[in-house]
Amino acid sequence: MDAFKLFDVTAAVALVTGGSRGIGRMVAEGLLRAGARVYICARKQPELDETVAALSAIGPCHGIAADLGTPEGCRAIADSVATREDRLNILVNNAGATWGAPIDAFPRDAFDKVMTVNVTGVFDLTRHLLPLLRTAARAGEPARVINISSLAGIEPPETESFSYSSSKAAVLMLTRHLARRLASEGITVNAIAPGVFPSRMTAPFFREDGSQDKWDIPLGRVGAIEDIAGTVIFLGSRAGAYLTGAVLPLSGGMGTAN
Repeated sequence: MDAFKLFDVTAAVALVTGGSRGIGRMVAEGLLRAGARVYICARKQPELDETVAALSAIGPCHGIAADLGTPEGCRAIADSVATREDRLNILVNNAGATWGAPIDAFPRDAFDKVMTVNVTGVFDLTRHLLPLLRTAARAGEPARVINISSLAGIEPPETESFSYSSSKAAVLMLTRHLARRLASEGITVNAIAPGVFPSRMTAPFFREDGSQDKWDIPLGRVGAIEDIAGTVIFLGSRAGAYLTGAVLPLSGGMGTAN
């Protein structure tokens, strides 16, 4: 077998939620550079348009403005992809919300919002996209669902982000449950649990020169686009076709090398 074909996604149609910035944008760019046709979705139209314009210089990228925190938003994303594609090879559930507050002051509505976007939204969107995923599935070449969790879903973080860590732990169990249910339909479901990557969420912990001292990362650096994009391409290509229900910690050794 040609080893290079193991990581070939040139015929793939992919959807990346939360694709206008941060890890989602890194994933979308990586898939485009690998030859996939990519759809990204985000809530804010101006930010979405700006990212689509930038990524379209790399490959075919299309934007969908919708809110995954609502049933209508999840349905709108699925319907939008279905009007333009007859299949979906790779779904990357990356969009997420967070909130931080001391335990005595943590708002109930904020907790609910994070859980709705990070867990219910993942389930709802995946469910609505099953017809396209089923159409994409072939013998030996399953359709892929890749859920972006977090290292915070594996071990409790120092920050008071109770709803975020709880939601990301729930994503891991949802991944395993969906993997068990959908395997017979030719759909694999795996999760990536990133550690520290440059993003709006982690920006307050970085200095102006890009350095930081909050995290003790055994490999000595934060994550880069090659790390997250490479992992998604592995899971989305023939190389990862026999993997389902797995959680891949992508953390530079944080949480795994103690």
